[in-house]
Amino acid sequence: MLKAVILTFNEETHITACIGSLNWTDGVVVLDSYSTDATCRLASDAGAEVIQNPWKDYAQQRNVALERVTADWILFVDADERATPELASEIGTILPDCTETGWWIPRYNYILGHRMRATGWYPDYQMRLLHRAHARYDPQRGVHELVMLQGKAGYLKSHLVHYNYDTLRQFWNKQRRYLDYDISVLVNSGEHPQSHAPYTQAIRHFWWRFFRLQGWRDTVWGLGLSLVMSYYEFLRHSGARRTLSKMQDVQSLEIGEDADP
Repeated sequence: MLKAVILTFNEETHITACIGSLNWTDGVVVLDSYSTDATCRLASDAGAEVIQNPWKDYAQQRNVALERVTADWILFVDADERATPELASEIGTILPDCTETGWWIPRYNYILGHRMRATGWYPDYQMRLLHRAHARYDPQRGVHELVMLQGKAGYLKSHLVHYNYDTLRQFWNKQRRYLDYDISVLVNSGEHPQSHAPYTQAIRHFWWRFFRLQGWRDTVWGLGLSLVMSYYEFLRHSGARRTLSKMQDVQSLEIGEDADP
């Protein structure tokens, strides 16, 4: 048995179409974080089962789904994603006899109305099809979730379609929500960025994304997003330097106080 799970919070714009793209599964479960809009009503009207659970982070919410949804296989789909008919057909073909316990699915990402061809947003494989008994999400990774899979993983050829961002402001606002987390990861890694690091890392990131990841193939979209993400790297390393500097100041103050007679 295969069920699709959609995590939601105030997704009334997308939820009906998302559920409609999953009507080939054995059931759709909407795991909602107490939406204040019409998400739950629309999901029920579309035939989905609705379960509500307080939000902590992505990993915790997905683990709740793995624990509470009764099915052999779980397909995680975000509300702003759509499963294609080709994906439905391929999953129906591979599941009965496969020995894999998890499957990577490529995504078409639409950003500012443009379907990305490169720049790090294609093929953008996501581990989303999981055998429920053999998968859990790392609780230490609240965002950029990491699947802890028992068994081997395979790669599907058919796509999810992801309608990411309609405006540059929407795109940047989401990146800023990740910034504090990514700064903390850099700080806790033990790396100590030098004074030039924010600048050199920004340049290196632009080169990596626009040339190594072939962002030029996305023309003006690739150029713009490469610049935005290089600025993000500048902020990430600048933030890590500020945080480490404050930590060192506190440590110096504590040592000075301990040394007083």
